[in-house]
Amino acid sequence: MEGDGFLTHKQAPLLGLASESQATMEGEDEGPGTMIEDIVCTEDMRSKPIISSEQMDVEAYASLYSGRTKITRLLFVADRCGNQSMQLEALRMAYDEIKKGENSQLFREVVQKIDGRLGPAYGMDQAWVDNVDRRAEQRKDKLENELNSYRTNLIKESIRMGYNDFGDFYYAHGVLGDAFKNYVRTRDYCTTSKHIIQMCLNAILVSIEMGQFTHVTSYVSKAEQTPEAVDLVTVAKLRCAAGLAHLEGKKYKHAARKFLETGHELGNNYTEVIAPQDVATYGGLCALASFDRTELKNKVIDNINFRNFLELVPEVRELINDFYSSRYASCLEYLENLKANMLLDIHLYDHVETLYNQIRHKALIQYTHPFVSVDLHMMASAFKTNVAGLEKELEALITDNQIQARIDSHNKILYARHADQRNATFQRVLQTGSEFDRDVRAMLLRANLLKHECNTRAARKCL
Repeated sequence: MEGDGFLTHKQAPLLGLASESQATMEGEDEGPGTMIEDIVCTEDMRSKPIISSEQMDVEAYASLYSGRTKITRLLFVADRCGNQSMQLEALRMAYDEIKKGENSQLFREVVQKIDGRLGPAYGMDQAWVDNVDRRAEQRKDKLENELNSYRTNLIKESIRMGYNDFGDFYYAHGVLGDAFKNYVRTRDYCTTSKHIIQMCLNAILVSIEMGQFTHVTSYVSKAEQTPEAVDLVTVAKLRCAAGLAHLEGKKYKHAARKFLETGHELGNNYTEVIAPQDVATYGGLCALASFDRTELKNKVIDNINFRNFLELVPEVRELINDFYSSRYASCLEYLENLKANMLLDIHLYDHVETLYNQIRHKALIQYTHPFVSVDLHMMASAFKTNVAGLEKELEALITDNQIQARIDSHNKILYARHADQRNATFQRVLQTGSEFDRDVRAMLLRANLLKHECNTRAARKCL
């Protein structure tokens, strides 16, 4: 293809971009994409990850969470797993967890889903339901009487506590709308920054459960604007909540930044919403889908704080390193192995396909960037796909102007469309000359005007 000015390179690398297999145009500088660092992670996996290519360990997964979200996640797994043994295990654990609380309505729903498949021990316990409902009525009457008394006495702190207790009561019984209203009502009776932050965290918790992520964003902002310094654990909680809100809104870059900014102080202090493993998974995938190579290096791989989270999920750590090191086959294999379990995540399931497509497209773009020409057969092998499928993917990226290239469909070769450097240089010289000529003329005109004392102020006086 000498007539086209391209150097043909039919030996594209199978698993990465190696310097010896790199084709560059004569006289053209190598771009940043050609400087590939080989990051090899030699650490052993010290603990079995919860998210893996194997079938999910439901018990280990559920142990990461507490409170209502533990039950919600178990029911989500049961509804979507498509495996009867896993489904029954999730329902059994949800049944046991619900009986530790006071949500009789959710208990009825779980019993209906079990439908007698776990034996009489996991059937309808009417005595337990009646006892819970009776105690709930008594508790509600007591709270109403106390709140009315506090209102009469106009004690702000007591009124705040009364509404807060009502919020806790409704939340425990699964009446999330009323729980949210009562938590928010405490705002008028907050006297310290600590009270405001507590109100915001309660509102955020219920809003996440209800899926009202606009409220989440609003109350995260309110908490961050409190005048007094917020403790590090609370800051980490707010970052996670903001990350979930951005994830739900498909603002993956913003979500990645929030998860990456989450401090290690989070630990297991927010298990009623999110586990540390989730921070690594959500943040890692969103970063891969939205960050460029420089950001990925500086904000993820070199981020000592986030590395603590990545250690909890070795697969995510490895696939990030593989992507940055251009080991695309290994990276995509990790992603494919993780996909089934990620689809069982209550916050991530709706974004898996989008994130995976964006990551794959970035890998294709990054693979082709340093080359003048690429053999599609070799590239297809690197991406574990067939040539026809790869060609369609590349066509879509070229159409979207994400790859500057053209495809030789007969020979199955991708040719880069590099700008004509000689013509571009000539045009820049002409433009520079025109700008210089204009500046010199302007300077001469100004000099003549000053020489003859002809200026705007003088002209106005003459008039």
